[in-house]
Amino acid sequence: MKQLLTFVSVLAICLSAAHAQGPNPQVTIHTSMGDIRLELFPEKAPKTVENFLQYANEGFYAGTIFHRVISHFMIQGGGMTPDLTQKQTHDPIPNEADNGLTNLRGTVAMARTSEVDSATSQFFINVEVNGTLDHKGTANSRDWGYAVFGRVVEGMEVVDNIRFVTTDVRDVPNEVVLIESIEVH
Repeated sequence: MKQLLTFVSVLAICLSAAHAQGPNPQVTIHTSMGDIRLELFPEKAPKTVENFLQYANEGFYAGTIFHRVISHFMIQGGGMTPDLTQKQTHDPIPNEADNGLTNLRGTVAMARTSEVDSATSQFFINVEVNGTLDHKGTANSRDWGYAVFGRVVEGMEVVDNIRFVTTDVRDVPNEVVLIESIEVH
């Protein structure tokens, strides 16, 4: 009986702590094609979520575009203006791709260069399952992966509309897909 009471007490403490933390943070990406609501995963990608929220709270994303759209891969934005000028960013963050989250359809991950720890403000939304972008457990840059830090909870139809816009040979949309703002809830 004492073990059962101890178990119940520990369970109550854990549930209380989980409740006190509240639900995961959410943001809405207001675009020229409609709204996309994301749930973020700070327990799995704390530095990435903190970084993304910092940019959102600073208003950094207002006036940026989805500048890279590949219909059977992903839509990428959050760093360039409509004239394709890259905005000045904060320092890069550590890559948290080893967090157990995978690049499934509707997940949001950080874009980066070939350097593992090079992500700044740009993010992408997977429009297909992109397992090749997942962490593979090696130090190789390509195999390190791309850090998933959230998922689309509303507006996947907007993502799908963006994914099928016409693009040029560089995968840049022919018509601007503007990120008007990112609202933190």
